[in-house]
Amino acid sequence: MKKLVYILGVLLLAIQITACDNNSTKESEGTEIEIADEESQKENAEAIREMERKEKELKENSTTLSFDKEVHDFGQIKLESENYCTFKVTNTGDKPLIIEDVQASCGCTTPEKPEGPIAPGNSDVIKVKFKPNSKSVDGKPVEKTITVTANTEEQISVVKIKGIVI
Repeated sequence: MKKLVYILGVLLLAIQITACDNNSTKESEGTEIEIADEESQKENAEAIREMERKEKELKENSTTLSFDKEVHDFGQIKLESENYCTFKVTNTGDKPLIIEDVQASCGCTTPEKPEGPIAPGNSDVIKVKFKPNSKSVDGKPVEKTITVTANTEEQISVVKIKGIVI
């Protein structure tokens, strides 16, 4: 009987020690999670501040632009012929206009952006070459877009070319 009480006592002591170890592990895990959460919150706050700073900088350096036309119509054009047009872009704002990129909606259209900034009140041109391929031939009008990315209030502007490939 004494042995049984002794064994039960040792067993209870072992259970209690194990429970204490688990609690301290859980507490330390909880502390680690809290520290990780705090670090994550700090990183998020820093990222938000950086985004706000960039947004403010972009707004302070943005300008406005206008085009002489939004659509150029080539009319009827022949398959595989090289067709050229220009879009005159004017800086209508009070900061230098920087055209960062021009992209066409397909490979048969090749736009070329102006080099360097455009001073307030000044103009430059975006040159566009359109060489229709066999996919364009069906007697129906084709329309391609040129996307202009610049330091403007609306960062993206779109102009179009169109024609009928014969």
